[in-house]
Amino acid sequence: MKKQLFSILLVLPALLGSSVVNAQKTLATQPAASTIIKKGLTDNQLLDVVEKQTFQYFWDGAEPVSGAARERYHVDGEYPENDKNVVATGATGFGVMAIVAGIDRHYITRQAGFKRLQKIVNFLSKADRFHGAWPHWMYGETGRVKPFGQNDNGGDLVETAYLAQGLLCVRQYFQTGNAAEKHLAAQIDKLWKGIEWDWYRNGGKNVLYWHWSPSVGWKMNFPVEGYNECLIMYIMAAASPTHSIPAAVYHEGWARSGRIDTMISNYGYPVRLKHNGAPGSVGPLFWSQYSYLGLSPKGLTDRYANYWTEVKNHTLIHRAYCIANPKHFKGYGDDCWGLTASYSVNGYAGHSPNEDLGVISPTAALASYPYTPEYSLKMMRHLYEDLGDKVWGKYGFYDAFSETANWYPKRYLGIDQGPIAVMIENGRSGLLWKLFMSSPEVKAGLKKLDIKSTYFKK
Repeated sequence: MKKQLFSILLVLPALLGSSVVNAQKTLATQPAASTIIKKGLTDNQLLDVVEKQTFQYFWDGAEPVSGAARERYHVDGEYPENDKNVVATGATGFGVMAIVAGIDRHYITRQAGFKRLQKIVNFLSKADRFHGAWPHWMYGETGRVKPFGQNDNGGDLVETAYLAQGLLCVRQYFQTGNAAEKHLAAQIDKLWKGIEWDWYRNGGKNVLYWHWSPSVGWKMNFPVEGYNECLIMYIMAAASPTHSIPAAVYHEGWARSGRIDTMISNYGYPVRLKHNGAPGSVGPLFWSQYSYLGLSPKGLTDRYANYWTEVKNHTLIHRAYCIANPKHFKGYGDDCWGLTASYSVNGYAGHSPNEDLGVISPTAALASYPYTPEYSLKMMRHLYEDLGDKVWGKYGFYDAFSETANWYPKRYLGIDQGPIAVMIENGRSGLLWKLFMSSPEVKAGLKKLDIKSTYFKK
């Protein structure tokens, strides 16, 4: 495993694992969604139950002062010290997309959704930013940075890209609305234009850097090269109307001057893009999800890959691996599959076929619903009807479980709940894909990088 790939993961086990030792049970009780299991639902009814319940993480479960998405929510009430109201930038980006879907599905009224989104945007407007980029974590009460690590106390460009992706969806949704909605769209436009993507070239290099700190500068030294979860950062940087990057940054940095282009095959499914990590391996499934909550992989192609083929085959490899189950873990099969970064029996881990700890993370298969609808639905139904309240709670399916270890923690992570709600909606209606791809800047950015899409004509 290369340090670049999982540097963001390596600092987390101690942070997350310390929750038992430093327990705090002072979290205010939130209104509970129904946890009653209703068997025999149609596929559409089941999709609606799961989407709506997961949406509640970003609605009832939001941090109350900011309205933003909590980094995590532990039903057992045990948290790392002073952590109960920490919000995550990336999860908030996913959350605002889930709220838009909630409005469109009539889970909430348009007025209520607008008020919450306005609250979040007001919070973001006053929160700490570093050359326009938000930090990974912030305190919801104040908007001040909570350091993610000793040298990671400033801007996080990847998390900022996830947030910007979501905010553009909100802008597109409200930009033709009433006066207040148009004002919100204008506020988002200002925030978006204030992100200095070009600054994160670290002195003009043809690659983007993940972090910058006001106290230690570029000490994290993390140039982001593909392929992993960070494609959206390069797309957003190219799309910026104020702080754009030249195409060479994408082709030389992200695409490694063409070395991203390879060809492997696992379980009969070819993969064109070279995944970071062990040679010939594929990464955790969040690599095929986080960048594509707004950026539609349908018809998305460049000189390196057909992205729909890539994300679908990545998903099918994970499913095939879990069916083969070479380590003989309990429960794995065609109705229980999918490995991704999540809580784990050993702290926090970037689960994949190359790092399989016997832990299934529901978000892996469920957020793949647009790519593998039949297989994802089979997994969804198994979790809901067969495993039931072992894995199902007030905000949807819990983050992870292991039948082998008889381990069923009642805990959620915002960055894992968001893709479930958003990608179920994309699979049902394509709503968030349509909104994001309708942004004129996104179209211009993709054209600059010579990326083709069925959402616009070349």
